[in-house]
Amino acid sequence: MGSAGLESGFLMALGNSTQELSAGYPGWRVTVASAVASMAGFGSILIYSFGIFLKPLSLEFGWTRETIATAFACASFTLGLCSPGLGWLLDRFGPRRIVIPCVVIFGVAFASLSLLTNNRVQLFATFVVIGAVGNATAQMGYARAVSTWFFEHRGMALAVLMVGSACGAIIVPVITQQLIASVGWRATYAILGAAPLLVAVPLVSVFLREKPSAPNPATIVTAKGEDSPKVWAALRHRAFWILALTLFLAAMSTTGIVTHLSALLTDRGISRTGAAYAVALVGASSVLGRLLTGWLLDHHFGPRVNMLLLFTTATGLLVLSDAHSIFTGLTAAVLIGFSMGGESDVTPYLLARYFGLRTLGTLYGFTWMAYAFAAALGSVLLGKAFDSTGSYGALLIRLALLVFLAGVLMLAMPRYSRRSVLEARAFAESDEASETLIA
Repeated sequence: MGSAGLESGFLMALGNSTQELSAGYPGWRVTVASAVASMAGFGSILIYSFGIFLKPLSLEFGWTRETIATAFACASFTLGLCSPGLGWLLDRFGPRRIVIPCVVIFGVAFASLSLLTNNRVQLFATFVVIGAVGNATAQMGYARAVSTWFFEHRGMALAVLMVGSACGAIIVPVITQQLIASVGWRATYAILGAAPLLVAVPLVSVFLREKPSAPNPATIVTAKGEDSPKVWAALRHRAFWILALTLFLAAMSTTGIVTHLSALLTDRGISRTGAAYAVALVGASSVLGRLLTGWLLDHHFGPRVNMLLLFTTATGLLVLSDAHSIFTGLTAAVLIGFSMGGESDVTPYLLARYFGLRTLGTLYGFTWMAYAFAAALGSVLLGKAFDSTGSYGALLIRLALLVFLAGVLMLAMPRYSRRSVLEARAFAESDEASETLIA
C-alpha cells in the first residue's frame, strides 16, 4: 500500500473521531457497563480487601503474614497460569459466554471464605479457585470488547474501563474495614462475595458485546502483504518482552505493597482507619492516573508515557520506605496509586498498537501471567521480609531501584509499526459500513 493509501487511512480514522466522542455512541454504553462490572471483580474486591483481612485472620487463626500472603500468591500464580487460556477463550468465543460463568464462580468462592477454618489447605484451595477465574472478572475480560468500538480514542476508552476497578479500590477498603468492625470478618466475606452476582452478572448479560461490524483483524495485512502477526510471532517480538518485563517489575512492587499497605502503616503507629483510607487513596489516585494516561496515550508515544509512570512508582516506593506519619503514608499512596492506574491503561493499549486486535485477548493473558507471578512474588517477599526483620523498608528501596531500571528499559521500545495505520483504515471503513447496525 502506498503513501496515499496510508494517508487515506488516517483521514478516514479522523473522520470517525467525532463519532467516537459522541455521548450517544454505543461503545460508551459497553465501556461504562464494563467499568461498573469490573468494580465487583478480582482487581477490586480481592486485591483491595486482602490487606484489611490480614490482621483479623492472623488474630483468628494465629497465621503469620507470610502464610496469609501465600494464599494471595496461590491466587496470583493460578491467575497467571490460567490467563493465556482465558485470553484465548475470549478471542475464540467472545466475552459474554466466558465472563458470566467466571463471575459466578468468583463470587461464590469469595463468599465461601466466610466459612474458613484453621485448615490452611482450605484457605489455599479457595484462593486457587478465585485465581483460576479472576482475570475474566477484571479488565482483561472486558478490554477486547471495548477496544473493538474505538480506534482514535481507544486510550481514553480503556482508561474509562480501568476507572471501574479504581473506583472499587476506593470503596472496597473503607467498606471492608467498616463491615469487619460492625459484623465481623466472616459476614464481610459473604457480603463482598455477593457483589459480583448482584452487580456484574446483570450488566454483562445486558451490555457486554463487541462491535457488530468490527474489522476482522485477520483481514488486516501489513505493507508486505502478510497476515497480522499470530500469537507466537508476537511472543518473539522485542516489544512484547520489554513490555512483559517492565510489567513484571512494576507489579512485583506495587501490587505486592498494596496487599501489605494497611499492615505496614498500622505497624508504624497510624490508626487502622487512617491505613484503610490510605489504601482507598491508592484507588482514588489511580482514577486520575488512568484518565490522564488515557489522554496521554492518545496524544503521545506510549512507551515514553509508561517510562514516566514507572519513575513515579519508584518515587512512591522510596517515600513509603521511610513513611512514619499519615502525611508521608498518604503521599506514597497517591504516587503509587497514580502510576498503578496509568500502568493498567498502558498494557492493553500498547498490545493493540503493536500487534492489533486479532490476538489481543491471548497476548493480554500472557502479560497477565507476568503480572500475576510478580504480584505473588512481591507479596510473599514482603511478608517474608517483615517476618525476618520486622520491617519492610530495606526491601522497598531495592524494589524502587528495580522499577526505576524498568522505566529506563522503555527507551528500547520500537516505534509503532505501519500495521496501526492499516488497522485505522480498516476500522474507519467498518465504522461507515456498520452505522445502521449500531444506531
